[in-house]
This record gives sequence, structure tokens and C-alpha cells, in this order.
Amino acid sequence: RNGLMYKVKRLFLWMLGVYIAIPFIIKLCPSIQAKLVFLNFVRVPYFIDLKKPQDQGLNHTFNFYFQPEDGVNVGVWHTVPAVLWKDAQGKDQAWYESTLESSHPAMLYLHGNAGTRGGDHRVQLYKVLSSLGYHVVTFDYRGWGDSEGSPSERAMTADAIFLYNWVKQRIGNNPLYIWGHSLGTGVATNLVRYLCDTGSPPDALILESPFTNIREEAKSHPFSMIYRNLPGFDWFFLDAITANDIRFASDENMNHISCPLLILHAEDDTVVPFHLGKKLYNIATQSKGLSGHKVQFIPFPKALGYKHKFIYRSPELQHILSDFLGTSHSQV
Repeated sequence: RNGLMYKVKRLFLWMLGVYIAIPFIIKLCPSIQAKLVFLNFVRVPYFIDLKKPQDQGLNHTFNFYFQPEDGVNVGVWHTVPAVLWKDAQGKDQAWYESTLESSHPAMLYLHGNAGTRGGDHRVQLYKVLSSLGYHVVTFDYRGWGDSEGSPSERAMTADAIFLYNWVKQRIGNNPLYIWGHSLGTGVATNLVRYLCDTGSPPDALILESPFTNIREEAKSHPFSMIYRNLPGFDWFFLDAITANDIRFASDENMNHISCPLLILHAEDDTVVPFHLGKKLYNIATQSKGLSGHKVQFIPFPKALGYKHKFIYRSPELQHILSDFLGTSHSQV
């Protein structure tokens, strides 16, 4: 019995030591906190070839690479509307680019942290949007998936601006929308703020499971649960994020955005809590830049079980998009 108690006490002291050490390690090495924000090293699902989107059931998707900077290749998927599925078989990049001039709208999708453009919930959303008649263009930021370079908020935003302009140059007068999910909502508001400041706002911005800013999100994240109520939490953890020049200040960006805004959020989202999405919506309704533009918040009840990743399962999504964007592009 004494031996067992000794082992339990030793284990407890070891765990206590780790618990106390972690805040100091993060404070001394703030780059660790940056890695926890981006989680770009977590590649889920594993063992998929991003050069072959057809392996994920996307037989009308073309994989290619663009260079936002010399020597940096960023991986992109372009999924055409489902009605073009048969025509897309065996086609090259030139054909895919030419389809952007068709009468179909396009959606630039900005994914969240961890995983790649081939993540299952992301692939399922591409399929839904494609079935509704949209081109879907998505990519892995620098440092994610098979994209080269190192992650940072500045680089993520620069990649998004580059690809947006690439699509815009090819789509003509067809609508171009921006859809951001989770951490991608921070990239999306950075992108749209830039576009609005330069006098070329997108046709609409859609934010799925957004937060107000990265400090509030980090404090609300499940990972911070065991520390967030302790004195010094901001100094140890949140200041380390700021030290890496990571802000994702969507709340501030709302004052610079001037295009229709749709926010989608599940009430049972535990990764980005529902109250942060609702708070961002309330800020948006007070924004002078958004005055005169359609601003809408769509909550999804807990009973639906959509959590953080599964809003694409909603049978109402087609009607939500059709009502918000003003026209129906459905091909189903």
C-alpha cells in the first residue's frame, strides 16, 4: 500500500510540475504558441495525395500551384459546378480556367487551422457548393499541406489576396464570393478589408463559425480550459500570440468592410463558441461600413449536432445561400 501511494504521489508531483512548467515554456518560446494557433503540422487525413483530388471523390476538380512569391509554390484546387462534371473529365488547366468565364458564380474558400484542403468536412462542403452551381476555388496557405513556406497571418492574407485577384481576372462579371471557416474567417475579414479599402469589395462575405479576434478565441478554446481562470493567463499565453504578430482582428475589420455579410454558427460549437460569432454579428450591425448592406446571422440549434465542422450537412443551406445572395444557382 505504501508503495502504491508513493507512486501516486510521484505521478501527481510530476503532472503538477508539467502543469506549472508549460506557461513558462510558452512565455520563453512564443513560437510554440504560434504553432498551436496554426496547427499546420497536423495533416489530417494522413496519406492522401493532394495532387489527386479525384481520390477524395472530386472528379471535377483540378489541382495546380501558384507562386505568390518567387520560390514559393502554393497548392490550389478548382472544383467546377456539378453540371460540368462530364465535360471536366480529362481536361487540363486551360479548360478549367476557361470555365470561370461561364455564367456560374465562384466561391473562394478559406479553410481553418490544421489539416489541408483535402480535409473531409471541407471536401463535403465543396461538393455541396458545386451541386448548387458554384465554382469552388480553395488552397492551402503557405506551410499547410503541400504548400511551401512558413505560416504567418501576413502570409496567409497575402496568399488569399493573390488567389482572389487570380480568380477575379478570369471570372469577368460573374459573382465572386468569399467563404471563410474558423481561423479562415480571420483571413477572410483581412482579405475583404483590403479589398474594400482598395475600392474593389467582393460580392459577399460568408463567415462560418467565426470569432471576434484571436485573443478572445484563444481564451475560449477548450485547450485553454485548465489555465484560463488563473492569474497571469493573458501574460503567459495571449501575449505570446501577440508577440508573433497574430491578431486576426475580425471585430476591427468590420469597420472597414462594405459588402453583404452572412454569418453561420452552430450553437453546439465548442471550438469557436457560439457567443463569439453572435458578438461579431452585433459588432457588424453597428459598423458604418456595413450600413446599407445586408447583414445576416443564421444560428443552427444544438439539436442538429453540427458542432464546429458540419454545417454543410444542413438541408437548409441551399435556401440560406439563395435567399442571402438574392439569386439561385442551384443545379439540383
